[in-house]
Amino acid sequence: MKITRTQHAAASMRSIAGKCRDGAQVRRLLALAMVLEGHSRAEAAARKGMDRQVPRDWVHRYNEGGIEALVSSTSPGPTPRLNADQMKQLREIVLAGPDPQVHHVMRCRCVDQRDEVARRLSVTVDEDTIGKWLRKLKLTGLQPRPYHPK
Repeated sequence: MKITRTQHAAASMRSIAGKCRDGAQVRRLLALAMVLEGHSRAEAAARKGMDRQVPRDWVHRYNEGGIEALVSSTSPGPTPRLNADQMKQLREIVLAGPDPQVHHVMRCRCVDQRDEVARRLSVTVDEDTIGKWLRKLKLTGLQPRPYHPK
């Protein structure tokens, strides 16, 4: 398979590779630069320590999408346990604070918040996750020092 995109020469690919932060993209660009210089795919693969099929795949990706197609893709990660509406509800729960008559406490800890989230939102998580969610909502666990009303 030949490289059909002619917008970059081998020297410009090496220059772009020098500015990239993604190591995998750098390897791909340097292998393609070798192919553009006239080396065979097998030789480029041998110098980069891989099978000769891999540079062929990179040539296909480069021909279809250019340099941007050589960037490593990342997975989206796990789906959030709470949606945006539930996060708003969590914020309201935390800002409302505990009811001393019902909860028998003056301030809530992450354990108490976890139990309240499980009761109101039907989501069971660890108390560390509650702390992460509170930081994400820019809420802090710090409380003002209590003072006597008199």
